[in-house]
Amino acid sequence: MKGFKAFLLRGNVVELAVAVVIGAAFSKIVDSFVKGVINPVVGAFGTKNLDGYAWCIKSPCTVVASTGEVKAGVAIAWGSVLGSTFTFVMTAAVVYFLLILPMNKLNERRKAGQPEPAELVTELEVLTEIRDLLAREAATGRGSVPAPADYNAYNKSRQ
Repeated sequence: MKGFKAFLLRGNVVELAVAVVIGAAFSKIVDSFVKGVINPVVGAFGTKNLDGYAWCIKSPCTVVASTGEVKAGVAIAWGSVLGSTFTFVMTAAVVYFLLILPMNKLNERRKAGQPEPAELVTELEVLTEIRDLLAREAATGRGSVPAPADYNAYNKSRQ
C-alpha cells in the first residue's frame, strides 16, 4: 500500500491527473468556440453545421443535417471529420500558445539567471594531472610525495 501511495503522490502522476481533468473541461470550451465562432464563419460559404456534409457511396443517401446521421444508403460523413479537425487544431493551438510557449519562455528565463554548471573533470584527466605533477617533482629533485601519516611533518619542513 505504501508503494501505491508513493506512486500516486509522485509529481508526474498528480500533474497528469490534473492535466486530464483540465483538458476535459477545456475541450468543452474549445468545442463551444468551434461551434459558436468557426462554424458560422464556415457557414458563410455553406452551412453552419458541418455534420450535414457527406459523400454518398451507395444511393440513395439520406443524411440528417443537424446530427450528421445517415438514415439511408452508405455515406462518408466528411463534415463531422472536418468539424472534429477544427476542434483539434483549435485545442492544440490554444494549448501551445497559452501553455507550452509561456512555460518554455519561463524555463529559458530561469536558465538564463543560473550560471552554467562547472565542467566535470573525468577520472582520466585527474590521473593524468597527478602523473604530470609527480614527474615534475621527480625532475626538479624535490623528492616524492610523503605517505599520508608523514604529511604534517612534510608540510612543516617545507615552510
